[in-house]
Amino acid sequence: MTYRTIFGYGPTTMRIEVDSPDNVKLRQMLQAHHEDMLKNSPQESVHALDMTSFKDEDITFWTVWIDDELAGCGALKRLSEVHAEIKSMRTDEPFLRRGVAGKLLAHILDFAKSQSYQKVSLETGSMDVFNPARRLYMSFGFEECLPFSDYNLDPYSVFFSKTISN
Repeated sequence: MTYRTIFGYGPTTMRIEVDSPDNVKLRQMLQAHHEDMLKNSPQESVHALDMTSFKDEDITFWTVWIDDELAGCGALKRLSEVHAEIKSMRTDEPFLRRGVAGKLLAHILDFAKSQSYQKVSLETGSMDVFNPARRLYMSFGFEECLPFSDYNLDPYSVFFSKTISN
């Protein structure tokens, strides 16, 4: 299924599209994402998807492009018929604080609603470097919650959930 959104973005265009991690630029972004997680959390507390996970049929993966530059990425993993998890949200550094993450999060939540999910959850880091991400999620109505799915309490993790109304 093609699920694509195009936004006017000042004098340029931002597009969000279903993608595959086969793109070299995307693989580099995902590698940087994983390396950043390891800088801020011990290995056992890093829950980023590995490259092979993105080919799982329960995961829908998006990229954000501004003109022809990769600006960000994110995924939605189906946990059950009614529950999904946001994974691997990342904005490339040159595009930080330009609305990329907010547009992508809105897009993912819209997709979740179209798939009749009733709840969307996520895990993010507890350290200060993750404050912007936590603020973003809370601004979209996510509330802190207990660990879900296969997660356990972890001092390096914060868990959030949001009820989706259809």
